[in-house]
Amino acid sequence: MRKIVVSPRAAPAVRLLSVGDEQAGQRLDNFLLRECKGVPKSHVYKAIRDGQVRVNKGRCHAETRLQAGDRVRIPPLRLPDPGARPPAPPATFPVIYEDAHLLVVDKPAGVAVHGGSGVSFGVIEQLRAARPEERLLELAHRLDRETSGVLMVARSRRALVALHDMMREHQGRKRYLALVVGDWVNDRQHIRLPLLKYLTPSGERRVRVDALGKPAHTIITLQHRYGGAWSLVEAELRTGRTHQIRVHLAAQGHPIAGDEKYGRDEVRAALFAQGFRRMFLHAGHLEIPHPVTGEPLRLEAPLPPDCEALLQRLERDG
Repeated sequence: MRKIVVSPRAAPAVRLLSVGDEQAGQRLDNFLLRECKGVPKSHVYKAIRDGQVRVNKGRCHAETRLQAGDRVRIPPLRLPDPGARPPAPPATFPVIYEDAHLLVVDKPAGVAVHGGSGVSFGVIEQLRAARPEERLLELAHRLDRETSGVLMVARSRRALVALHDMMREHQGRKRYLALVVGDWVNDRQHIRLPLLKYLTPSGERRVRVDALGKPAHTIITLQHRYGGAWSLVEAELRTGRTHQIRVHLAAQGHPIAGDEKYGRDEVRAALFAQGFRRMFLHAGHLEIPHPVTGEPLRLEAPLPPDCEALLQRLERDG
């Protein structure tokens, strides 16, 4: 039998390129992206930051302007594995606040905050793809996929550690708006019910009220009633358990409109038929000290247009 020998794939090698007249004046990052087609932007920017890319044997920056005759060292840059998960497409989101340590965006409903559990990518992966020059972008907390509103992203390690400490100690005030089924009676109500995470037989993550669960505290304030069929409430988190607001409201007999896990199928189907295709839960207000300066921050995200339109329709219909 004839033996077939497969040659190993040649390893990428260092390249030294001379800048021509037609390339003079280009930014270094643009020059590299043209010369390294197929290589993810994040790999290119990391190579620059790490000093692997050199111009005339010296360290350089992504914004360095090249001159004719410059010698550019390009390190080995491997293409992504063909079987690997495709890179997240870059995306921008409405910015509520931004400085050197903190980025706060208005997350739309229907977008996960990160990839995993059947989701290829989320807000954080898309932000990193859109800002490849950033040294650090990390989630400071999480929102459910169908929840819209204020989402904090750390831009420095110092801010990330401080924000995680704040979230763990339940510092700040986190307030959400929710449309619930039925006529909410009390103007202000404290819900203190322990919550336990569990998996359904199909492997889906759920939460239920259970004496063996962790303590959870939500304050509900009535905002408006809509003909006895619906109520708009504000929910303030005093603890941060998974699905806390959703489970606490459902346990009171007032599930959130459009909630596919803890709500009613017939309600969701009726809203869907009217063009409202999400859960009505919005992280509208967050008051917290700045993680580095300590300055009080009041972060607000307006109610999305589809939620506003639904409330106007309910008001009109009585």
